[in-house]
Amino acid sequence: MDDTQTLSGINPADRLNAAHAASVEARDIPALLNDLGRRARQAARRLSIATAAEKEAALRAMAACIRARSGAILAANAEDLAEARPKGQTPAFLDRLTLDRERLEGIAAAVESIAALPDPVGRVLTSFERPNGLLIERVATPLGVIGVIFESRPNVTADAGALCLKAGNAAILRTGSESFRTASAIAEAMGEGLAQAGLPSDAIRLVPTRDRAAVGTMLSGLDGNIDVIVPRGGKSLVARVQEEARVPVFAHLEGLCHVFVHDKADLDMAKRIVLNAKMRRTGICGSAETLLVDKACAATHLKPLVAMLLDAGCAVRGDAAVLAADPRATPASGEDWRTEYLDAIISAKVVDGLDGAIAHIETFGSHHTDSIVTDDVAAAERFMAEVDSAIVLHNASTQFADGGEFGFGAEIGIATGRMHARGPVGVEQLTSFKYRIRGSGQTRP
Repeated sequence: MDDTQTLSGINPADRLNAAHAASVEARDIPALLNDLGRRARQAARRLSIATAAEKEAALRAMAACIRARSGAILAANAEDLAEARPKGQTPAFLDRLTLDRERLEGIAAAVESIAALPDPVGRVLTSFERPNGLLIERVATPLGVIGVIFESRPNVTADAGALCLKAGNAAILRTGSESFRTASAIAEAMGEGLAQAGLPSDAIRLVPTRDRAAVGTMLSGLDGNIDVIVPRGGKSLVARVQEEARVPVFAHLEGLCHVFVHDKADLDMAKRIVLNAKMRRTGICGSAETLLVDKACAATHLKPLVAMLLDAGCAVRGDAAVLAADPRATPASGEDWRTEYLDAIISAKVVDGLDGAIAHIETFGSHHTDSIVTDDVAAAERFMAEVDSAIVLHNASTQFADGGEFGFGAEIGIATGRMHARGPVGVEQLTSFKYRIRGSGQTRP
């Protein structure tokens, strides 16, 4: 009996154990994943012609199944947490891993919000007529099969699967080992919803093994059955994917985000934005990791900003000016300016005006999300023009770097590269296009 039969011919309650057994028994990982790829390709063909109503119905059924299976999903999550805690994981990591009923409801609601989005497939992106009478249209089409490799964030399982489906794509998902049980339970619920709606359950599949060899196999392209890879995680994961992938990659590099408090910043506004950007949720990619303060306002702004962060429980690692402003701060090393903490830690320094801020961000940043706080519109416009990041903000928190906040419903991640998709990758970014040409008998001379 092959792995497909093993995983589909047992009780749903036993599937997590069967999936785990697949890795324990050291099965043939390439054969397992290549079969997954073939079935995903077949599912993608069906999805490419699915109507908007069919996809919407499937997404709503998936959300309902996530809610119906909440007990099993939360139980799986409790097991993942029990395994992760003794390993000394950081509080921020455990926070990302943790689900409760409120967060699980948020996951289901996000799937429903994707269902309610306009169908991105079939959109006429442009149309024009040539002098010879040919009518040419550029029309949005699905990408095909998308491989998503992500670290231990259970919500990504639902977000990625739902976004791919809405855009007419099949998804092969590979989660971090720490969230394997939780992600498996969520993927199982989504597959059940697909089947209820009459679409192939193979359209969303989680790689049924923790074996690290599965990542390398996915990066090979699964015999041509994966069209694009989306990595969502830290620098080491993204670097490996970019180095080894034999298919196109949407790069989602680390979120080394900055807030620059300009000379003309209102102090009260700056305090609100900096505190939110760092401390609202420290473990997300839009969390600010570096605070830059203009030398021209350091005398009035630096001490209150640093004290506010320290009082809120955030460790501050700073330059000499920061250390002088508050003795509770500790010295920053050269590595701190390049570190995505994902924790209640921030690096801080005084810079020489707008030029100094832009130079620092371009030297140390990851081109993810950066914000300027200022009442000077000209300075803000220059900052947003010259900082080459996927998202730049004026007088707003970096934590708005989120597909839901953009009105996209959800996102697979924030793409920091410059090709195809950049910024929040939602349903529109998960499409390609083709040209439709209508003639009336034209031939080329």
